[in-house]
This record gives sequence, C-alpha cells and structure tokens, in this order.
Amino acid sequence: MTVGHLSRRKLLAFASALPFLPETSHAAEPTIATIDWGLLEAALAIGAVPVAATELLQFRKIAVEPTVPSTVADLGLRGSPSFELLRIIKPDLILISGFYEYQRPSLERIAQVLTLPVYEAGKSPYPLAQHSTLALGERLGRSTQARDYLEQTEYDLANARSALAKVAHRPFFVISLGDSRHFRAFGADAMFGNVLTRLGLGNGWQETTNYSAAAPVGIEALVQAPEAFIVIVGPLPPGVSRGLDENALWNALPSVREGRVVFLDPINHFGTLPSARRFARLLTAGIESLPHG
Repeated sequence: MTVGHLSRRKLLAFASALPFLPETSHAAEPTIATIDWGLLEAALAIGAVPVAATELLQFRKIAVEPTVPSTVADLGLRGSPSFELLRIIKPDLILISGFYEYQRPSLERIAQVLTLPVYEAGKSPYPLAQHSTLALGERLGRSTQARDYLEQTEYDLANARSALAKVAHRPFFVISLGDSRHFRAFGADAMFGNVLTRLGLGNGWQETTNYSAAAPVGIEALVQAPEAFIVIVGPLPPGVSRGLDENALWNALPSVREGRVVFLDPINHFGTLPSARRFARLLTAGIESLPHG
C-alpha cells in the first residue's frame, strides 16, 4: 500500500492494523524504518526487519531480494515519504543514505536518524556496502549476523569467480536499456561494475560514469568491443524486446550475432551486498545457459 494520498482517517486505520510494536524500553533492539532501498536490503540481510520502508511494491519488483515481510508498512515514495505515518508508527531509528540527507531535519523530529553510506563519489560501492552492513549490525546488536553475511557474500563471489574464469578473457558490458536504441552503461563506480572486478572480469565500458551509469548513449557504442559479452540488467521497458528483434543495428553487433548476450532479471541498481550477490548469481547462471557457456 502506498500512502502518498491517504487521508488522515485512513492513515490511522492503517496504523491500527499494524502488528504490535514493543515499547522502546523493553525492546531487545531498536525498531527501525528505512528510506533507502540499499539499507533496506542490508537490514533484511542481517535479520533486522523494519517496521516501515519506502516504495515496497516497486522494491519487490525491482530489487526482489531479500524478501520483504508483509508486516512492513509502506511509507510511499523515497523522495517524499509519509512523515505522518512515520509519526504514528514511532520507530526508534530511521535509516537513510546520503541521497536522503536533505530529509534529515524532518525525520529527526520523529526519531533518531542514522546515515550510512551506500554510494559516494570516488569510492567503490562494494567496500562501502560492507562497511554499512557492519555498522548497521553493530548499531542493532547484530554484529555476528553482519559478519556472517559478509563472509557468505565473499564465499558466493569466490564461487562465481571460479565458474566464470572460462570467459574472463572477454570484456563485459553491463547495461540497462531505456529503449531499443539507447542504453546506460554501468562503470567501475557502480555496484555491478565493482562486482565484475571482484569476479575477475573486465568492464567493456571505459568511459566516465557517475555513481552508477553513464548517460543514455546509442547502442552503436557497443561496437567498440566486438568481442565482449553484453549483459542486460532488467527490468526491460515495455516493448523493448520486440524493438531489439527488429533493430538492424542491434542485430549487426558481433556480440549479438555470435550469441554473447545475457538478459538478467531485475536487480537494484543502487543496491548493497544482497544486490551484489544476486548480480553474481544471475550473471553466472546466464553465462552458463549460453551454448558456449
């Protein structure tokens, strides 16, 4: 349920249907709400289920993992969450990343706010995600769970690296499609680009990117590395698959002609360690499903 246009009466009725929240003085750990999707991933990954988070319908479609329990209240849009519903729920702690620092004054009137880094200019996102997961675990009394999750993530990436060693001689374009003629490329400062490096794979996109992806460019740019794999991260906009099938330029690309294209299910572009693990797993499965995989 998105609450952006709910009346106060409906808000109160919705809040009354929420599960009982323990009093702060009796809780083993603070109740939390989160605005940022990456921190929602991190919290769920270490077993800390928020009482509220943002855009859950979209999160379940785009981020997919970890699973969000039905008990989590939807605060509406990340850019303009329902402060009224937050006041009703009364979390002990609200999690934000630097993307939402502008909301801090309003949020601090409701509860304590903890800012953890997800993406920062000039820094690799994977180590930042490790840091934020450990910091969150320490703050919530879940340090053991946080360390375990980091170790399991490293283990999964090591297995994926081993499985992908046979294709490590080729570069990889990791892209999202805006339409059948334009794409955004994920560079070294994106989580996907960072994970490529950890998997021992080269990034075919060497141009400048900003936090996540380059501005949309024409698909003809993919010809600069004709030997590459092209990895398309979902979701695909409506009609794009048909548009690609009918696009002569796309079908003329060597990577396409030679069957080196992998379509991945949706993954959170601005995710943390769960997104890193999902990307590595889906990429490995996608490569292994190819005739030459």
